[in-house]
Amino acid sequence: MREPQGRKLGQTEFVILMALISSLLALSIDAILPALPNVGIDLGVDSQNHTQLIVPALFLGVAVGQILFGPLSDSIGRKPAVYIGLVIFVIGNVISILSTSFSMMLIGRVLQGFGVAGPRIVSIALVRDQYEGREMARIMSLILMVFIIVPVIAPALGQGILFFAPWRFIFGFSVCLALISFIWFALRQPETLVKTKRAPFSVRQLSIGVRQTFANRCALGYTVTAGLIFGAFVGYLSSAQQIFQIQYGLGELFPLFFGGLALAVGAASYFNSRLVLKYGMRFLSWRALQSMSGISVIFFVITFMSNGLLPLWALMIWGGLSFFCVGILFGNLNAMAMEPLGHIAGTAAAVIGSVTSLMSILFGGYISQIYNGTALPLIGGFAFLGIASLGVMLWTERGTIAA
Repeated sequence: MREPQGRKLGQTEFVILMALISSLLALSIDAILPALPNVGIDLGVDSQNHTQLIVPALFLGVAVGQILFGPLSDSIGRKPAVYIGLVIFVIGNVISILSTSFSMMLIGRVLQGFGVAGPRIVSIALVRDQYEGREMARIMSLILMVFIIVPVIAPALGQGILFFAPWRFIFGFSVCLALISFIWFALRQPETLVKTKRAPFSVRQLSIGVRQTFANRCALGYTVTAGLIFGAFVGYLSSAQQIFQIQYGLGELFPLFFGGLALAVGAASYFNSRLVLKYGMRFLSWRALQSMSGISVIFFVITFMSNGLLPLWALMIWGGLSFFCVGILFGNLNAMAMEPLGHIAGTAAAVIGSVTSLMSILFGGYISQIYNGTALPLIGGFAFLGIASLGVMLWTERGTIAA
């Protein structure tokens, strides 16, 4: 483990703080899900599938924002980059609060994603500044474990706000949490990138970072693998409201089932943080990816033979097992992609995050738009993208050594 520059936060506070500033992304995704029908009605959206674009719009902003904030943090320092991102995030939320059309809402969502990309991508660079190898994977898993509390409670939070106020207050809550994050981060988190190690911000510097990331077989391969897995997960996030509230008629119980599946990701993160130092990132990632793909193929066949009418209990079994595997993959794939690029941590995190997000928009958006009233497109997406990920992993690890 490398020592950071200057004083260092205790590991517990550091993990919680990084999880908090990262959780703004999860809150922006999940808290609004129960309100999607309300948003569609108020803003005159003619198709429920189109209303789901509120989720991919956020990831579009994240994809664009990451490519800027990574190099920016390498140039001006980690802390100023987070400050700028949080300000833009607040502006995006204000636009969504004031939106009078669906187009205006989507603009606000893109700005929210663009802004939240700052704290999200810089948090990864902050971890990489201070940790490496399996220890970095352990810290990333601990952050994800704390972070997962937000997806568990966010839909219930959104549903609770709807009981007492219009859906626009959900965005107001995001503004409040952003302000709390800003103050805590400003007062407690030290800068981890000293001035002597900063790189001037330029298109040339960014292009060098892109070339180095794409030229490294491991960085590229694990990034593409993460993009495929994240694409399947975004497909779930985009269509979850329709599946639970409409297909299964759960109504206000939607947050309960959504949160239950989110707990599987959190449990996997804890499991991974305990075992990664012993077994290594690659071993655990392989087992998780093989399991997720096999489980999804089996359930796809069952769902297909049932004409898409999969019982709710069966969907929850598939989701719990698959998302447990996804929880193991999230932290490890990011850490393995970042491992050879510590000398350009901010730029590398930006490139990796941007590619992952763009791929998630492409695949996740497609999965949500072909929703047909059954879980078949979702489970099929997990099966197809899981198998594709296995192929990419085989290519990536040809000739590499165990980590």
